[in-house]
Amino acid sequence: MKPSITIEYCTRCRWLLRAGWLAQELLQTFDQDLDQVALIPGDGGIFRIKIEGHQIWDRQVDGGFPEAKVLKQRTRNFIDPSRDLGHIDSKASSIRKSSEVTHS
Repeated sequence: MKPSITIEYCTRCRWLLRAGWLAQELLQTFDQDLDQVALIPGDGGIFRIKIEGHQIWDRQVDGGFPEAKVLKQRTRNFIDPSRDLGHIDSKASSIRKSSEVTHS
């Protein structure tokens, strides 16, 4: 069964557009791997993202809002750790390789 993602956002803070944009980013990247991405209105400054009930981002814990690439990496790590995310991973690996050369 494919996993579901929930994005709970604060309506009083007007974070619907941010939640919708991140939902779109996840659906575009993981279109065949997800059952759904659900937006859940909340309040109290909440912005929390969960996969099958497991929290992968919380604005208060993680210090703000996720960058799309970080959210995609955390989602990938949860649903399919061996999956290559293309340019998102290649930039990280090229930085890692250049730092390895510098420190050798």
